Amino acid sequence: MGTMIELQSADGTKVPAYEARPAGTPKGAVVVIQEIFGVNSHIRAVADGYAAEGYLAVAPAAFHRVKPGVALGYTDADMGEGFGYKTAVEALPAPGVMQDIQAAIHHATKASGGKVGMVGYCWGGLLTWRAACTLSGLSAAAPYYGGGVTTDAEIARQPQVPVLAHFAEQDNWIPMDTVEAFKKAHPQVAVHTYAAHHGFNCDQRGSWHAPSAQLARERTLAFFRQHLG
Repeated sequence: MGTMIELQSADGTKVPAYEARPAGTPKGAVVVIQEIFGVNSHIRAVADGYAAEGYLAVAPAAFHRVKPGVALGYTDADMGEGFGYKTAVEALPAPGVMQDIQAAIHHATKASGGKVGMVGYCWGGLLTWRAACTLSGLSAAAPYYGGGVTTDAEIARQPQVPVLAHFAEQDNWIPMDTVEAFKKAHPQVAVHTYAAHHGFNCDQRGSWHAPSAQLARERTLAFFRQHLG
């Protein structure tokens, strides 16, 4: 359904992105932010899914500045490799990858002619939270089990747009007491938790939990209908 396009960031860097277009006129756009596994088949399928719901979907290659063309699977080796790329991107001088995500928002706004939401998974959930707090042009953001979102430094950020946050109750990376601290600090954020493990949305992972994935998607779609039109 989708094709690869090229975004241009503020510093002139050209960044690949996967774009999926709906059958008719877009009712808005959704920027999809990858896990630590790159713009792989799962992330492309997520973008295709939002396009099927009527949104123009764009998934920028968030690893491009440190390693172009990353599309990993979900083995332990893939996880180690992806974590290394994520660490390298996080170490880039500011604004780092955030300018690439800003470029994706700008493109989505222009290409769809409508409002733009963002959804991100794992590390992408963290980047989605940061985007909601620091970038321009967003109308809504839905981070899934964002690794790092519940640290003190990230909790201190203030979202500028409506946020719907999904967390897993059995997440070994994000303790529930830190989720409670996040909820307490941000009563304006809609927080949902699920009886599942980290990565429950991804049907290519052993932690996939279909009922939780379906419920979270239904909630996210309703959230986007409310804020994107």
